[in-house]
Amino acid sequence: MLADGGCERLNYMAETSTLRLARTGRLSSHSNRARIWKVVIDGLVVGSISNERTVEIPVVPGQHLLRVKSTGYLFSPEESFESVEGKVVRFSCHPRSLSPIIFTRWLVWLLISLVKHDLWIGLELDNANSGGVGFTNVAALGSVPQLEPDARAIQTGPKEVRPGVRAGTITGAPTRQGTKPQPALVVSNMTKRFGARTAFSDVSFDVGYGEVFGFLGPNGAGKTTTVRTLGTLIAPTSGSATVAGIPLSPENGVEIRQHIAIMPESPGLYLRLTVTENLEYFAGLYGLHHAAKRINDALEAVNLGDRASDLCGGLSKGLRQRVGLARTLLSDPAIMFLDEPTSGLDPVASLEVHNLIIGLRQKGVTIFLTTHRLDEAEKLCDRVAFLNTTLRTVGRTEELREQLFKRSLVVKTLAPLSDPEQFFTRILAVENWRADGPNSYVLTVSDPKVAAPEVTRSLVGAGVDVLSIGEAQHSLEDVYIELIADDAKAHQP
Repeated sequence: MLADGGCERLNYMAETSTLRLARTGRLSSHSNRARIWKVVIDGLVVGSISNERTVEIPVVPGQHLLRVKSTGYLFSPEESFESVEGKVVRFSCHPRSLSPIIFTRWLVWLLISLVKHDLWIGLELDNANSGGVGFTNVAALGSVPQLEPDARAIQTGPKEVRPGVRAGTITGAPTRQGTKPQPALVVSNMTKRFGARTAFSDVSFDVGYGEVFGFLGPNGAGKTTTVRTLGTLIAPTSGSATVAGIPLSPENGVEIRQHIAIMPESPGLYLRLTVTENLEYFAGLYGLHHAAKRINDALEAVNLGDRASDLCGGLSKGLRQRVGLARTLLSDPAIMFLDEPTSGLDPVASLEVHNLIIGLRQKGVTIFLTTHRLDEAEKLCDRVAFLNTTLRTVGRTEELREQLFKRSLVVKTLAPLSDPEQFFTRILAVENWRADGPNSYVLTVSDPKVAAPEVTRSLVGAGVDVLSIGEAQHSLEDVYIELIADDAKAHQP
């Protein structure tokens, strides 16, 4: 399923070009602790790569520029490569050797690197297994989608394979060699119990990269517990999941947390520290060094630059929420879990948060949004899921409306009809009708585009003064109430 406009952004084709980037390191015993490097194509970050891992990224055919970054200041030289349909171009990257480790030589090398930042990482075309030209046939890899180069990367399998996903698209749950890239989140038959109490049961869904996914339901439905489970804070009782392409398991907890950020409803700030001191503290927990620029950017993103020196204890609840949002931006996550992000915010601040979420989606960040504000979910979310211990339904708002409600026309006249039953039953396009006030009528029809002209002609021909006629619009709130009402009826004795 594709989000609005997604069909135009994705062009699935059997043949495409693939960039394969392998990372090696001098200290293989410390590969799990090595800094994760970012892969940059044509100036845009498309993925990340850990030590002793391999990344595969589909790119459109043509000339591209590749660079690998360790931090904002340390990166590899920029290498040009040409991609060809049906071929793989291989590169390898590695930290440059400091040997021989002679202190004076190492110090000179370090001082030079402060000016020439591309001394830290080596990047070169890997011709070892490609016939001397850096290419090999891609048929053995299966069909890979052709995607635009400003895509977000994902991770799957025992090695990092990151097919790009254009921001704003929604994908299904493909296999590794299928024609669709793997989603950011895949949840399969997951259940969490606390003793005799079931928080959620047999939940299955998937979320694509660059998608804003609304997770809705009443209090006690299991929404927050689901977020805590996917965020590796608690373990599921049964079932499975993958987060950012990484299987959800205790041993993968650290790696998963490097790709996600969670903002709970209560941001958990240190009230005796300033806004900047809080962010500096959390930046240290994230392992971010020299994070001043990133902190400033995060504060500007949530419009808190002028409150950087204020104590968090003196901020309103709404402002603390915004500091919590700034904290989630520090680690540049691929997936953000936001639990009631606009709780306590005034309309202007809520609009700023909405715009921030829209901007993150355009950059390919996945937003997992839990909220009780159904108008907010309808405005922001590509798809929504309704949870009430079990998953009631998942889909786009338009699809859910069509599933739960019959299509209808709302007709308003200047004066009440003398005999609406006789009048409306004569119109073939009208399946049923009901009064919605003294001079308003709701007509059930199969196709409003066909029925509306026929109803209008009949009314005008009968000399009725028509004030308005249009298709009835059901909101996400109507969908929510309908589903929750069904649950309430099902549990009645």
